[in-house]
Amino acid sequence: MTDITLRHAEILEQGAACHISRVVLGRARPKTLHTQDYHEICWLVNGKARLILNGRKCTLIEGDLTFIPPDTPHGLQGVGDDCHLVNIIIPATEIGALLARYSQAGQFFAAPSAAPVRIHRGIRALSRISTAAISLEAAPRTTLHLEAFLLPLIAELLNETKAAADGLPAWLQSALVVADDFKVLRDGAAGLVAMTGKSHAHVSRSMQKHFGMTPSDYMNARRMHHASRLLTGTPDTLADIAQTLGISNMSHFHRLFLARFSMTPRRYREKNQKGVVQPVWPRGQILAFATKTCQI
Repeated sequence: MTDITLRHAEILEQGAACHISRVVLGRARPKTLHTQDYHEICWLVNGKARLILNGRKCTLIEGDLTFIPPDTPHGLQGVGDDCHLVNIIIPATEIGALLARYSQAGQFFAAPSAAPVRIHRGIRALSRISTAAISLEAAPRTTLHLEAFLLPLIAELLNETKAAADGLPAWLQSALVVADDFKVLRDGAAGLVAMTGKSHAHVSRSMQKHFGMTPSDYMNARRMHHASRLLTGTPDTLADIAQTLGISNMSHFHRLFLARFSMTPRRYREKNQKGVVQPVWPRGQILAFATKTCQI
């Protein structure tokens, strides 16, 4: 039986796009379930909790991230001591505007009366969301700052969802999400393997099964992807780019890039770098402009 309906207008500051709070859940069973007219995102940073939903119970553990849609009767109960939970309240209008632009996020913000979406976050992912929440707490409660929190989280979850759909094991999914971090890229295959917590042989077998390549091949492909972006988006020298990606041997860097793009790094830069800050006009346009200026 639901006796309480919470409304965002009574909780949020006027004009605020969200409300964030940290609570220690009590161990007493909720006397009644409650519902709300807003979306709710919460996750456990410590301890265990029990989510009670329409008479059913499920146990939440540290790292469990839950999306609770509007009109969903539920209650939360701490299990044991020190059950710490972070809770973010977001009006349905804010989520509606977000989904109008990014419909793929709808799989997390379920329709009213649907069961909450629950996703476990490993220690690294939990650290990222907790750090982002601290920034959100300190920021103005605007749509801009709310989306600065939501969009990286949604993008990360969508990447993991795609990986799961491809049949990748959870430990490999998590490692691939952070594989493009330059700290990991610099260490190449060793960096990727370290992120999995598995043996190099086990990671190699899994990578061969799912991608048909070794960890070294995969990481070198990612390195060249980022090299192409650095070549066209920065003035960094080839040596600086290679060093950024953890490749100390320039001959090796050139071989990897040539194999990936069928041209040298220098030729790739000449062909693809665009002068968007200080564009260089073609000679014909310069002459035409000069002629017109003289006539004026």
